[in-house]
Amino acid sequence: MNALRTLVSPRGAVFLLLVVLLVTVAILNPSFAEPGQFMRYIQRVAPVAIIAIGQYFVIIAGEFDLSQGSLITAQVIIAGNLVGQDDSRTVPVLLLMLVFGVLIGLVNGLLTTLLQVPSFIVTLGMMLALLGGVMWWTGGAATGNPADSFRQIGRGGLRDLPVIDFLPWSVLILAGWLALGIWLTTRPYGKVLIALGDNARAARYAGARSWWVTTRAFVISSVSATVSGVLLVGYAGVHPSVGRGYEFIAITAVVLGGVVLGGGRGWIVAAVAGAFVLEALFLVLNISGVPSSLRDAVQGVIIIAAVAYSGVVFRARRRGAPPSASPDPGKEPDVPAHATARTSAPSALASEGVPETRAETRGD
Repeated sequence: MNALRTLVSPRGAVFLLLVVLLVTVAILNPSFAEPGQFMRYIQRVAPVAIIAIGQYFVIIAGEFDLSQGSLITAQVIIAGNLVGQDDSRTVPVLLLMLVFGVLIGLVNGLLTTLLQVPSFIVTLGMMLALLGGVMWWTGGAATGNPADSFRQIGRGGLRDLPVIDFLPWSVLILAGWLALGIWLTTRPYGKVLIALGDNARAARYAGARSWWVTTRAFVISSVSATVSGVLLVGYAGVHPSVGRGYEFIAITAVVLGGVVLGGGRGWIVAAVAGAFVLEALFLVLNISGVPSSLRDAVQGVIIIAAVAYSGVVFRARRRGAPPSASPDPGKEPDVPAHATARTSAPSALASEGVPETRAETRGD
């Protein structure tokens, strides 16, 4: 009974939908089931899944990051124009891109937390600023051609392997980034981030440094966009439209994975599964001959349906869940995190550098 309940929950439904879509693709295109082809599918999903991981950390904190797509575009243009055909520039430019990504995340986070500007407005402004800078730099045309050593990060990999034959670097990068994300959600930082998303006031009363916790979430999001940009250079080329719409794809993937808009609830693995569902769905649409122009409409319908379904399920669970239930870090809690904030927050905050006695005094 519990297994069935989990399967039809927003967190579990995305995995069921993924299996159905993958089987459908394999039926419509039998070559898709071959290990090599399936590995190529994961390679295509990797950039979207990575930015979905970054978007997860922002949304779980109750915020949004609309600047991811424009940041990807900016990073692609930086790589294309600064690396050139000089292989010796690959590492320095990668470091520069990382620093630039961290800087964008810090600006987004600090404006949102310290100046109390809604993240929707802050990141929308950052999106337009980055896009305007890219258009000024490139004139709206494709420019730059990075060295093959840089492109190999996105298109290369380990070859002549048994069974799968080819293991792309992007798949390994996705696996490592996901493992790091899971680890963060199980740490005190992840617990405090979830508590902030569910009830920011209670978390602050418990002693959480909300401005720094939330700012780090924006930094993770921007670094995720940077990593995706590096991968996209490999096979998408250098063009001002490379990252267009990726922020909405990431939000769609996260919502499809059962992460609640407004924060406090969701599982990072389900958010990544949402990215795989989107790619599988678009494959089905392409194979079926549905025009690609309908992709945006499909994303809109998915967001509305996923949010509505999550709202219905969580309201039903909240009415029927026992008051003593407590959220599982990094996973979708069955009851609001603030219901147990006084017992779980102090220990997490103490590990974050906040004295436990202070947290207990303020929390009570």
